This record gives sequence, C-alpha cells and structure tokens, in this order.
Amino acid sequence: MRDNSSATHPQRIVLSSAKPSGVWLGFIGVAAFSFTVPFTKVAVAGLSPLFIGSGRAVVAALLAAFALALTRQPLPRGAQWVRVAVVAAGVVVGFPLTTSFALTTAPATHGAVVIALLPAATATAAVIRGRERPRPAFWLITAMGALAAISFASMQSGGFGQLHWADLLLLGAVVAAAIGYAEGGMLARELGAWQTISWALVLAVPLMLVLAVLSIAQQPPSASPAQWAAFAYLGVVSMFLGFFAWYRGLAIGPIAQVSQIQLIQPVLSICWAAVLLGEDLTWTTILGGVVVILCAGAAVRVRLRPATPNHALPPITRTLQPVKD
Repeated sequence: MRDNSSATHPQRIVLSSAKPSGVWLGFIGVAAFSFTVPFTKVAVAGLSPLFIGSGRAVVAALLAAFALALTRQPLPRGAQWVRVAVVAAGVVVGFPLTTSFALTTAPATHGAVVIALLPAATATAAVIRGRERPRPAFWLITAMGALAAISFASMQSGGFGQLHWADLLLLGAVVAAAIGYAEGGMLARELGAWQTISWALVLAVPLMLVLAVLSIAQQPPSASPAQWAAFAYLGVVSMFLGFFAWYRGLAIGPIAQVSQIQLIQPVLSICWAAVLLGEDLTWTTILGGVVVILCAGAAVRVRLRPATPNHALPPITRTLQPVKD
C-alpha cells in the first residue's frame, strides 16, 4: 500500500500543475500575438505586404535553424513531415501573407474583430482533426459567431452582404491559423513546442525566401525606423518566440481549453490599435467585437462539455462500466 501511495502522490502533483502552466503559457503567447495586427498595420505603411509576409518568415526561419542546429534536434520522422507542412501552410505562409495584404486597407481594429473568430475556429479544427462529435449547440454557436463577424465586416464595408476583399483575406487568415494552431498543438506533444514551429519555418523557408526576393525586386524596401522595428517584432516575436509559449500551452492542453485564452487577443489588439495607432473606437467596432468574442467563448466552452452517450445505455451497463475501466 505504501508503494501505491508513493506512486500516485507525485502523479497528482504533475496533473494539478499541468493546467495552470498551460494556461499561463497560452496567455504569454496570446499577449505576444496581440501586437501582430497593429504592428503589421505600422509596417505596411512603408513596406510591401508581400515583403512583410514573406520576410518575417525568413527572419524567423534563420533563428529557428540556428536553434535546431545548436541543440541538435532530431529530424521529424515519416508522416510527421506532412503534419509539419500543414503547420507551415497555416501559420508560416497563410496567416502572415493574408493579414499583411488585408491590413493595407483595413484598419487594425477592424482586422482584430474579424480575427476574433480564431478561438472558435481553432476549437472547430480540433474537433474535425480529432474526429469528435460535439453537441449540436457547438456548431450552432460557431455559426452564429461566423455570421456576427461577417455581418460586422459587411456593415463596415458599406452595407450588408458587401464584403471587401480585405475581409475575405482576414477570414482566410482565420481558417489558416486555426488549422495550423490545432495541428501544431497536437504535433508539439511529439516534437516539442518550439521544435514544431521551428521545423515548420525551416520547411517553408525556400518558398518564403523566393517571395521575399521577388518583393524586393518589385518594390525595394524603404521604411522608417519605427516601421522596421515593427517588422522586426513580427519576425522575431510574432513568428517565432511567441510560438514557444503558445504551442507549449496547447501541448499541455487540452487544445480547446487553452484556446479560450485567445478570447483576450482581439481585446488587446483593439486597445493597442487605439493607443499606438490612434484609431477611433466606434460603437460598431465595440459591439461587433463583443458579439464575436462572446460567440467564440460560448463555442469553446460547449466544445469542452461534449454530450456523453451514457444516458442511452441500459442502467446495468452504466453501473458496470466503471468496474470494467
């Protein structure tokens, strides 16, 4: 009995400390990412969106390659390369490029409201990836959140049903990031948190380097120190260091629970846009942000409480099930 007690005691300590660490690491990652939208808006004022989207990935890939080589990390194996490619397509290629082009015309506050769909989208990607069957309420609330974001974007673009091309890019960015977050959070349990984003950056660097060279040839970079500083933040923090904490938090998981922390990201981004860029906070922006965030939060919470099939089982089966386990 003493052996059993000593064996279970440290296990309880590990499990009780895992959730808080996952939440706090997720918060650090979200805090780092909350500057991405306003700093991208700063950078696009002096640099081409193609250079920002590709160049920041090249900067981060150089740091990633150095870190992988310095610590002598083993290469991903077999199907892990395919999963790394999914992460790279979502968070290295898709999200940076689409947001950079979208924010050439859309205000940072506008982009933050549309991107507020990301928590619900990440939970949805986790559901699909894990082949789960959440309650119908999850899909209903997720659809309501998407409709709220689209309605907000339409009204801001001149009328209901009139989406601007920037809104379509922002919605595409949400889908790309959600897939990359969900797959990356699962893969981080096998490769490690910072290793996952590092291998994704290294895998994507040939493409991003070509795009960066093309962008320089088309429009040589010419920016102010503040714009270069914003670009440096995007490459070093948003594209690399922020994922250290974020993917580690997702790896501790569960993914849907940690992804709830993303609900504060649009709030922080809107605040940074108002403070750093001087953008006005209109009632439509505040209302749209509140509705989208509430829908996203409700979807994630419903996702955490899936329906259990036990009520459909005979009483004798329900009684014996715990004994069998």
